[in-house]
Amino acid sequence: MTASTSTVVPTVSPAGAVRPGAFGNAVALSCRECGAAQELGALYACPECFGPLEVAYDTDVRVTRADIAAGPQSLWRYQPLLPVPTDVATFRGLDPGMTRLVRADHLARELGIRTLWVKDDSGNPTHSFKDRVVAVALTAARELGFRVLACPSTGNLANATAAAAARAGIRSVVLVPKDLERPKVLTTAVYGGVLVAVDGTYDDVNRLASEIAGEQEDWAFVNVNVRPYYAEGSKTLAFEVAEQLGWRLPEQVVVPVASGSQLTKIDKGFGELGRLGLVEPTPYRVFGAQAAGCSPVATAYSQGHDVVRPVRPDTIAKSLAIGNPADGPYVLDVARRTGGAVESVTDDEIREGIRLLARTEGIFAETAGGVTVATLKKLLESGQLDPDAETVVYNTGDGLKTLDAIADRVGPSATIPPTYDAFERAVEREGLA
Repeated sequence: MTASTSTVVPTVSPAGAVRPGAFGNAVALSCRECGAAQELGALYACPECFGPLEVAYDTDVRVTRADIAAGPQSLWRYQPLLPVPTDVATFRGLDPGMTRLVRADHLARELGIRTLWVKDDSGNPTHSFKDRVVAVALTAARELGFRVLACPSTGNLANATAAAAARAGIRSVVLVPKDLERPKVLTTAVYGGVLVAVDGTYDDVNRLASEIAGEQEDWAFVNVNVRPYYAEGSKTLAFEVAEQLGWRLPEQVVVPVASGSQLTKIDKGFGELGRLGLVEPTPYRVFGAQAAGCSPVATAYSQGHDVVRPVRPDTIAKSLAIGNPADGPYVLDVARRTGGAVESVTDDEIREGIRLLARTEGIFAETAGGVTVATLKKLLESGQLDPDAETVVYNTGDGLKTLDAIADRVGPSATIPPTYDAFERAVEREGLA
């Protein structure tokens, strides 16, 4: 199956050879289409078939639960399972990861599901899961000799890239659609890097970034020319959930889908834990969540297609607004193989999902989290998701970044003069007296 991306030319490292052990237990880059292996470097497309590359590891690697528990309280505790050197924890970085796994009993009761958890990645340094993938990409960029950290972004990646570059003491260049939510623009610009707004969709921005990456040989575009390493950071979302559950796999997960990489790497992470004997390799089902205004993968799934047809995004969930998702076909593979599904929800359902999670569990999610919660609800109502199975949903960002989505839906319960009588009347109207 060929991913729905434009043909690209692989990039080579500006520094040439890298130091021994620079990528830890990683041994090669393997094509997801033809299986051809390439040497580790700044390659992101297979020279043989132009299929996407991903990191392959030494199959003789041995790591124990005790080894991981002795590691730092960050994603670097999983260093043996990532394409990073053994001394990665000493690098000057933001050290994301080990975010909380919240038992969501109130939400579970409201939706009629027995056991529900929320993996809340809003607790990362720039308040989204993108800190994970950027941390791994930055490590690769450093080892490969790149001097500038760059990215095309729908917002959260912009925050993470600019912050990580500032912490590492290198320059950053970030490209975003010009209609990006203002909080995400401000929380990128504050780090002092170069921020360019592009008059177009994210897919337009991504194409421009690919062109620039071909011209600027010492720039590491985290999700372009070092993408194989970047994508591996999402595996830690699987590793942490399994560890936080007492080293076992959940029975069902619901994951938001933008490019689709996060979902496929969570699946890869669960599989690696099973093969390494860190968990019992029990069955699990993977469900993808999209906004109806940008749902090419959900549409392909519902129609039984293998090809994901690009769309023009029109949704409040801008962090998921990728109309031509690179990993879309692989999301379909994972959903079908595991017995899951890919579903979409409307903007109104997204807003209600945000409010539902906040009201029941005190977690204020951005629009992507609203998509995930609303999809969870829809999957339960349609009978696609088992209410008796232990389920984890992923909240990938902080609601403070997408305030406009709910600005006209919430506010003061009452506006009163400064008297006790007025307060008492207002309380009575709210049924609290």
